[in-house]
Amino acid sequence: MHPWFFPFFSLFLGSAIWLSPVPYGLSTDAWQLFAIFAATIFAVVSGAASIFLAAIVALAVAILSGTLDAERAYSGFSEGFILLIVAAFLVGKGVVNSGLGERIGLLLVRSFGKSSLGLAYSMIATDALIAPAFPSNTARSGVLFPIVYSLASNNGSKPWEASRSELGAYLMMCSMTGLGLSSALWLTAMAANPVGVALLAQRGVTLDFGSWLLASSVPTVSAMLLVPWFLYRVFPPGRRTTPEAPEQAAASLAQLGALSRKEWITLATFVGMVLGWALSGALSLDATAIAFLGLAILMTGGVFTLDDIKSSGDALETLIWFAILYTISTELDHLGFMQYVGDIMGSWVNGFSWPMTYALLLISYVLIHYLFVSQTAHLLALFGVFVGISQPEVPLHLMGMMLLLATNFFSVMTPQASSANVIFAGSGYLTGREIYRNGGLVTLACLMLYLFIGTPWILFVLG
Repeated sequence: MHPWFFPFFSLFLGSAIWLSPVPYGLSTDAWQLFAIFAATIFAVVSGAASIFLAAIVALAVAILSGTLDAERAYSGFSEGFILLIVAAFLVGKGVVNSGLGERIGLLLVRSFGKSSLGLAYSMIATDALIAPAFPSNTARSGVLFPIVYSLASNNGSKPWEASRSELGAYLMMCSMTGLGLSSALWLTAMAANPVGVALLAQRGVTLDFGSWLLASSVPTVSAMLLVPWFLYRVFPPGRRTTPEAPEQAAASLAQLGALSRKEWITLATFVGMVLGWALSGALSLDATAIAFLGLAILMTGGVFTLDDIKSSGDALETLIWFAILYTISTELDHLGFMQYVGDIMGSWVNGFSWPMTYALLLISYVLIHYLFVSQTAHLLALFGVFVGISQPEVPLHLMGMMLLLATNFFSVMTPQASSANVIFAGSGYLTGREIYRNGGLVTLACLMLYLFIGTPWILFVLG
């Protein structure tokens, strides 16, 4: 196929939607912005353009066409959680610079390093254990990323090189997926979870920490066991077995000796940031400010320098494309496009039996996330709509709980599906196309697992 086919088709797709009649119930601005968004996503999925290039073209077209005014179009750059991603990205580089990342990676390899699959399970288990203390999956990504990055780079799998597929790409994809699953496991592991619980309470369904964990445990733990193996089959690492790695890691640890001054500074800073993020809700601390304070301490201690910032173009690139796509998604919601899609979905399920209505609504809720760049925004826009459509046929506790779980497990379906993904997507180990493909496959696998295992389990424990 000619190399210009997909770029031209992306342009054709956007133009065709733009020029077609505006559906009844939508504004012209909403329809035109959807045309821009659809062309952008197709360009990334097809490989016609990088996610950065596609995003900046979308921003320029949205402003120059008058679809968005400049103030609204640039609003995403002022969002605190996007700055948190960038700060965590830079702190992660500092952990690697200090040598602490190498040491942590060697410790994990010594314990679990006989296979890449074992390393993947160790990362998902680590995330699941710390998740209940972190109401921000974005903050947790800042904890896990430097460890995964060090594991990959210290085993010869380098970003932006062919060797990225040896180990790094697989571990990054598994870690992204694990963040969504650990958020589904615990009520307190993601900011949107308590919001959804509060919305359900208004309808008479009460969930607390224990009942959430009970309902989510069986399908979510099953997914945690399945996903690393599933990705091992559909997105296999080049290096699968490393029987000699634990002994080599032990020897390398012996050569490293005691922690250096920079490692102590980094360890203390890292632990302080983790505690700050874990207590941010109780103490009303801003997570982004905690990340920037940690970065400042690393720079003061000489662990991270201005030259490191100058060479971190991937952090700036990540900030730009995610802020743009977040803004477009948010504006689609503000312009009523998401509500319009939700209403269409509701009209399609009229007259079906409750199990069919339940399944179709859940599948639709997941698929619509291709249009969103925030799990919380998705929940706020559509959770109430979909719960309302399902009533009175579908058991309320089942529909509500499953939609809340889906709000977490669909977080890996695109690079921008969750702010927690962005630091991994910008690591140099994964391409946008790889994330769309494998994220879609993982989301489909989780959807089937939660439907067929989660449905009877939730009916049993909450019924």
